[in-house]
Amino acid sequence: MSEIAILVVDDNPTNLKLVSDILEFDGYRILKASDAEEAQEIIRSSPPHLILMDIALPGMDGLTLTRRLKEDEATRGIVIVALTAFAMKGDDDKAKLAGCDGYITKPIDTRKLSKLVAGYLLHARAQV
Repeated sequence: MSEIAILVVDDNPTNLKLVSDILEFDGYRILKASDAEEAQEIIRSSPPHLILMDIALPGMDGLTLTRRLKEDEATRGIVIVALTAFAMKGDDDKAKLAGCDGYITKPIDTRKLSKLVAGYLLHARAQV
C-alpha cells in the first residue's frame, strides 16, 4: 500500500466512490469525507498529501475550506485540487484565487484521473 494519502471530499456518494475506487486501485491510501467539517477532522488526525475538493459542499463550501487550509501554517503545503461540476468561464480562476493548486471538472474522465493526480503529486514534490 502506498504511503501517499489522498483525501477525497465530495457530498455525492457516487462521485466519492468512483474517485476513491480509481485511486485506491492505483495504490494510494484513500481518506473520504462528505462535507467540510468531516474533512477538517480527517486533516487534523491524518494530514493527506493531496485533497480532491468538491466545491459545492453542504454547509461550508470547498473554496472556504481551501482558503482556511492555505492560511494555516500546518496545512498550507497540502496540494488541493478542485473537483467540480462548475465549469463556467472564470470558475477555475475562483478556485485558484481560493488557493487550489489545480482544477478537475466533473463528470470525471476516469481514463485521465490517475494521470492528473500523479501529475499534481509530482509537481508538489518538485516544489519541496
